[in-house]
Amino acid sequence: MFPEYRDLISSLKTEDGHFSRLFQRHNELDHQISNMETGVTPADSFAIESLKKEKLMLKDKLYAVLRKAHEAA
Repeated sequence: MFPEYRDLISSLKTEDGHFSRLFQRHNELDHQISNMETGVTPADSFAIESLKKEKLMLKDKLYAVLRKAHEAA
């Protein structure tokens, strides 16, 4: 996710608690969705879709923080 910001992501994960929590939640959702789609965790399509929407919202928030931090640098 966002390879052009790899270094900035590493910095923000240690320096910005809000960014770190968003990033962690995004990763948690990614694993949950993967487990649901592969059948490891039972779920219906509505549950998967709901988690995907939350994940996308988090990705948008992460990108906004990255852009702001990049522009400030």
